[in-house]
Amino acid sequence: MKTLLIIVSILLIAIVLLQAAKAESASNVFTGGNDTLFKNRKERGGELFITRFTFCLGAAFFIICLLLGF
Repeated sequence: MKTLLIIVSILLIAIVLLQAAKAESASNVFTGGNDTLFKNRKERGGELFITRFTFCLGAAFFIICLLLGF
């Protein structure tokens, strides 16, 4: 079970680093650039897959940690 947790942890770190920078518009709030702040941007293709895969890995990490805790 601990081996599975290590594998999920490494995959989660790698997939988070692969994600597109979504915090660009958050930095524009402080710098004053609000032209793209409320832009309606929908994820498609690979970006959508990476987002869903990140969610699944996060949920798996959480569940495995809970199981190891009890």
